[in-house]
Amino acid sequence: MDQLAGMLAFVRVVEEGSFTAAAKSLGLPKSTVSRQVSSLEERLGARLLHRTTRRIHLTEAGQAYFDRCARVISELEDAEKAVTELHEAPRGTLKLTAPVTFGQMFLTDVLTDYLNQYPDVRLDLNLSDRTVDLVEEGFDLAIRIGRLADSSLVVRKLGVSRMCLCAAPAYLEKAGAPQSVAELEEKDALLYTYQANGWRLKGGRMVSVRGRLSTNSGEVLRGAAVRGLGIAYVPSFYVGADLAAGRLISLLEDQIEQGSGVFAVYPPNHQPPAKVRAFVDLAVERFAGGAGWERRGIELA
Repeated sequence: MDQLAGMLAFVRVVEEGSFTAAAKSLGLPKSTVSRQVSSLEERLGARLLHRTTRRIHLTEAGQAYFDRCARVISELEDAEKAVTELHEAPRGTLKLTAPVTFGQMFLTDVLTDYLNQYPDVRLDLNLSDRTVDLVEEGFDLAIRIGRLADSSLVVRKLGVSRMCLCAAPAYLEKAGAPQSVAELEEKDALLYTYQANGWRLKGGRMVSVRGRLSTNSGEVLRGAAVRGLGIAYVPSFYVGADLAAGRLISLLEDQIEQGSGVFAVYPPNHQPPAKVRAFVDLAVERFAGGAGWERRGIELA
């Protein structure tokens, strides 16, 4: 840093024509600027400037050094300007990850508004139901549902998602509706890949279930449930329309957790980039008051 400070002081002295003007430009005492240039000359083992009472002159070595230093300082200033602009106005690439079905159902309108409002941003959306390591995998932002394992992330709450046990009338007519949690173990469960340990119900109670279909797709689970293949345990925004239309019946509602959060999360940063702040603000605004959500699916906090 001392070397860089000396280079900057030297370049400013040459550009401004005097130590006094350079000190004013840098917001430093004249004595500090003079000391920085002298230290630079001592480190290089060469005189860079001829000093007189009226003006300064570059030595041959000083001219050669100035030409290169000026380019370095200019590039550093350009780099700082680029970073500053990223924080002042949304620009660059926003790399976003979200759960598959949630993203398909609810993010298209938000993404459209975002890209229309901020033409200098490119958006790279990755839909995945696994928990992505934002830092290791280079993501700027994630939408997550449920308990957040990584407490170091910055969190903005978007809403609350209920879980729902449900099955088609045809399945319930054939197999009977479960009257208790214990009876779930006797039914055909439609299994979500990431629920390998069973279903977590009210109070954290885990229920072991079994079934012939396992998938990582919420849409496949919904379709299988509608077609009468068994009982599904899914976020209710997956099946809100089916519940309202009677294609699916909600079961054991008093045994279901009240709801878990839907969050926008991003890595900690003293000043998050404008592209991140703008997207999160837009998502909060878009989802406020229930706009865009299945009224029977996600309840806004």
